[in-house]
Amino acid sequence: MGTLKYDGTTVEFPDLVLAHVEVVVIQKLRRQEAFFLSWHESAAGGGRTGIWVHPHALLTFHYTSNAPAQIDRAWIERLAVAASSAPGMFVTDAEGRPLPSSDDEGVG
Repeated sequence: MGTLKYDGTTVEFPDLVLAHVEVVVIQKLRRQEAFFLSWHESAAGGGRTGIWVHPHALLTFHYTSNAPAQIDRAWIERLAVAASSAPGMFVTDAEGRPLPSSDDEGVG
């Protein structure tokens, strides 16, 4: 499981999912575009968490594997379209199904 750290929130996703999220986040931030990123929680009683990602945000992506992920272009495209939409990007699996995360330090 990889981790995404943002403003005191640490959330875990499988490395493959995190790699796809990272590609879209980096694309948006390189263009100086802010967007909303959210996911389902599998810990802390479930629910949904969201963060406002902006070009000055301090983000850390940590992977448990040293091997580079095989990037699925169709998955990236779905996430990128969602990131540009009003509701923002919701973390999904390769088929577009919402994917729960594991929150290891509490949200917020």
